[in-house]
Amino acid sequence: MKILLCALEASADALGAALMKALRENRPDVEFIGCGGALMEKQGLKSLFDIAPFSVLGPVAALSLLPRALKAADALAELAAEEKPSCAIFIDSWSFARIAAEKFERKAPEVKRFKYVAPQVWASRPKRAEKAARLFNGVMCLFDFETPYFEKAGAKARFVGHPGFQAARDRKIDRAVFRRKFGLGEGPLLAVLPGSRASELARLGAPFRETVQRAAEAVSDLRIVIPAAPSVAKDLPDYLAGWPGAPVIVEGEDRLDAFAAADAALAASGTAAAELAIMGTPMVIAYKLDFLTEMWVRAIFTIRYAALANIAADREVIPEFLQRRCRADLMAPALIALLEGGPAREAQLSALPEIVRGWTGGARPAAEMAADAVLDWLKGEKAQMPIESAAERP
Repeated sequence: MKILLCALEASADALGAALMKALRENRPDVEFIGCGGALMEKQGLKSLFDIAPFSVLGPVAALSLLPRALKAADALAELAAEEKPSCAIFIDSWSFARIAAEKFERKAPEVKRFKYVAPQVWASRPKRAEKAARLFNGVMCLFDFETPYFEKAGAKARFVGHPGFQAARDRKIDRAVFRRKFGLGEGPLLAVLPGSRASELARLGAPFRETVQRAAEAVSDLRIVIPAAPSVAKDLPDYLAGWPGAPVIVEGEDRLDAFAAADAALAASGTAAAELAIMGTPMVIAYKLDFLTEMWVRAIFTIRYAALANIAADREVIPEFLQRRCRADLMAPALIALLEGGPAREAQLSALPEIVRGWTGGARPAAEMAADAVLDWLKGEKAQMPIESAAERP
């Protein structure tokens, strides 16, 4: 069996690596081709090209990457036409996945196409469900409430869960052992998660550094731990130069341990904030976009909040500091309140367990469920075929 995989972001790379491992457990003879990051390469994938340049956000950055994206999509489609894999699995990155799937229609129409991580049609652009039904033979959803959106549009959809969320749910640590391992002492511990993209580090650098400085001045013996996303780990030592609290960078499996050991967190909005919520760590979240991307987000999104926990609760359980409110004078008091204890901290600790219930699925690992979906669809278990081929369209 040969499977083509495509992952362009750090979170997609993690999903792809877990899926590769689960597929290999089912089919030891499987061979992987395509593109991915460091985690997928550790599982045996030799990436067709470097995915780092594709880690961008917003229409302006995406438009500047369009020539590169078209070239990359062509390369993947040509690889599929030559190697004839059993299927192609496009992980996250909806815009690129759509472009690439249309290339596959023309150059490798016999290759089944699956989408892993359904586009968030419940948050913006609901018409993407119909596009997914046409372009993909199956759609794997991270949340159980997503499948009806795609089934209604005519797609074959299956809930598979999120491996990262399950890992956060199941991770058990001894906080004292973690602190001793990294020499973090016994004082308050703050986890800082500035994002997984270079652009996030750049935009959040100054407000995060000043917020941490103010927190360190207010909270005695405060120590800082930085759970590093693999995509930006090499940039963090320079990024953290001059920060207070002698920040300690942790990577790999220690990353989730840092989430659990921390008394509070300052995090960029995204997957990491959801993992923190699952682990019950009180937090403040923040984010900044360029002006044009902000206008684009305001135009297309139908939700009121950025944090998944707040979206699920339909209220601001976790303080959000977005765009012009991403300022140290606003963020630091909210963060200090969490570190010092009191009503703000207790409110999150009591609310988060109920909010995240159901996010992680059942006892079976999410990657195994995703692998089952792929193998079932390849065996013909009612796999939804695209409504029309490229040749049939005018």
